[in-house]
Amino acid sequence: MASTFIKAAEVWLPSGDGSLLEFGGGAYGPAKRLAAASRELCWGRGEGLPGHAWDEGRPVLLGRFEGSYFRRTEAAHAAGLSCAVAWPLWLNDRLTSVLVVFCGHDAATACGLELWHHDAQTGEDMTLVDGAYGSNAQGFEAISRQTRLPRGVGLPGQAWERGEAVFLEDLPLSADRFVRAGEAAAAGLLRGLAIPVAAQRTIDHAVTFLAGPALPLARRIERWVLDATAARLRRVYAFSELHGGASLAEATLPFSALAPAGAIAKACASGAPAISDWPAAEPGASAAAATAIGSWALLAIPVLREGAVVEVLALYL
Repeated sequence: MASTFIKAAEVWLPSGDGSLLEFGGGAYGPAKRLAAASRELCWGRGEGLPGHAWDEGRPVLLGRFEGSYFRRTEAAHAAGLSCAVAWPLWLNDRLTSVLVVFCGHDAATACGLELWHHDAQTGEDMTLVDGAYGSNAQGFEAISRQTRLPRGVGLPGQAWERGEAVFLEDLPLSADRFVRAGEAAAAGLLRGLAIPVAAQRTIDHAVTFLAGPALPLARRIERWVLDATAARLRRVYAFSELHGGASLAEATLPFSALAPAGAIAKACASGAPAISDWPAAEPGASAAAATAIGSWALLAIPVLREGAVVEVLALYL
């Protein structure tokens, strides 16, 4: 597998005095120019994509970089990146970070990046804020912009209700869980991943990644939760295009909030995303999974609810 829809990610951390966002790590793969352009940057409120997400206090999606406030357009385009989403993360009302995830469309395959929002002042449903879709998914895009999702309905609605990441392996065959199943089949969309995002303590957004079989979302997707003792992290779900599809086989990692080892444990302890650009050196099961699929980076995203980490989503690129 040469590529994935999710192609790069970066983490921005508040400076010591809280006036800026500073570079806190990145996974860029072949995007060498973007990596070089990013590592020495910092952002004030409202500056660039990270600064806009910080200033607005919510996720922000850019379906295209041209003509926007994005500052690194040439480098992003050179790496085949076409869209991005950024969102701030808070732990107990404290901003821990801003995460930026970059995606790249392939002209021959279907894929999509979406941002959904529930505005309590205008209704009880989630509606689409914006989306970035491939050229062969125009019908899917049209129906998506008209769709309203009650809590627990559809992929974004399920993530909103549960407060945890939701992955669907077969969108066309999941009409009971994915209300746009027919349109997904017509567009060639197969996989879907929704991540709930909390603005401060209240989950009111969901970021959704959609892809077909020829351009998977990521090489491997895992969900990790703390066990009852809070001394170990337990893997509760895994899916890999390269390693047998879905797996409910459990694995564990040691966890210490004071001295977390590995990207997944660090994300759980800090409430900020953690990136490893050498996943084969991660502890235990993570290293084994990364080695088996030839992963070049691991992005660990904490999912927060009511100011606390409830799980860690691990994406192997």
